[in-house]
Amino acid sequence: MGSVARRPVALVAAVVLMAEALGIVWLHWFLGKVVAGQRMSLAGLDPDHMSTGTLALGIGFGLYLFTCGAVLLLSAVRDRAPGRFFRVLLIACAVVHALLGALTVGLVGWGAFAFMMLVFGLVVLALIAYGEPGRGRAAKGGAAGAGGGGAGGPAGPAGAGPTGTVPGPQPPFVPGGAGPA
Repeated sequence: MGSVARRPVALVAAVVLMAEALGIVWLHWFLGKVVAGQRMSLAGLDPDHMSTGTLALGIGFGLYLFTCGAVLLLSAVRDRAPGRFFRVLLIACAVVHALLGALTVGLVGWGAFAFMMLVFGLVVLALIAYGEPGRGRAAKGGAAGAGGGGAGGPAGPAGAGPTGTVPGPQPPFVPGGAGPA
């Protein structure tokens, strides 16, 4: 994917994640109000504690989603891949959306599943579009292979493999030997 498409993908994914964060906080606030209004205990738990716990979980998950959206927004504005920690955060976000998508298809319906897969696809596409930080520099610099040979050495001629690949293990070089067969 070219650099032209990765900024809009990251921007759309950021906006969707931030909107989802607000929706999650609102949903947990609403569920907390419903639990508080019922005034029933579940296995002896206080309804006020269940209501507060529901709201706290919603705020925590909403902050997580909002942080993921902010990371994607920053990546779109800077047009740079996120760092290692934030990449792990986004991968975890994608995994959560895939798992929740699998659960929502049976519990909520196909519309919720489609939304979860849309968000999953946007996050994964943004991760793939930006690639791993610093990965392209070694391929552009023409790094020598692992065999240690220059042109005509035991590793073969420089640039013998496809562009950007490092050749695999080479047989040992024996001076005066017949060479690799």
